[in-house]
Parts: sequence; C-alpha cells; structure tokens
Amino acid sequence: MFCPECRAEYVEGITECKDCEVPLIEALPPQEPYSFVEILSTFNLGDIAMIKSLLDSDEIAYYFIGENFNRLEQMAQPARLIVREDHVERAREILRDLNLRYIGLIGDQEDEKDE
Repeated sequence: MFCPECRAEYVEGITECKDCEVPLIEALPPQEPYSFVEILSTFNLGDIAMIKSLLDSDEIAYYFIGENFNRLEQMAQPARLIVREDHVERAREILRDLNLRYIGLIGDQEDEKDE
C-alpha cells in the first residue's frame, strides 16, 4: 500500500497515510521525470559550500556540474548550479542576497543584479 501524496510505502492492513491523512492505494503510478534549470555559476569553492548548505537546509533538489573540475584547474571553467525546475523560484529567493565571489547569475537574477 502506498500514499499517493508522499509516495510512502505502508504494510498491508494500513488504509490511510499517517502524515498526509489520505487513503492509500495499491500501486503508485510512474513518476514523471523532473526538469532541471541552471541558475548560477561560480569559481569559488567557498561559494559552493555556502550554496549547498543553504539549499540542503531548505530541501531544494540541486546538483553542481564541474564542481570537482574546479579543483584541478582553477578559473578554467566554473561550477554550474542546476536546480529542479519546481524548486528554481525558491532557490533564487534563498540565494538572492548572498554576496558571493566570482559568480555568474543566470536568468532573472542576473537582470536584478545589474539594476
């Protein structure tokens, strides 16, 4: 038995999700794959650590491309932050006021910094 909201699995005999308070179903439908969006890039390992800490604490789904490459050849290519599409707005809100070094902002946030 599964919760259709949080997708938690329950043992046979339970009929309602303890957390969501909705009736359980016998099988979950396939989950749609998520889309991800690049929202910023940085060369600074300290920035990456700070970004990870903030996004992890808010349970934002993200990953970095090139995070470890930066350690091999600094300033050659920035690490790029990729965020799940449905978390982009919240991630930008969390990161908006950070004073990060060597950073490139992508999309709406870039326009706001120029003003």
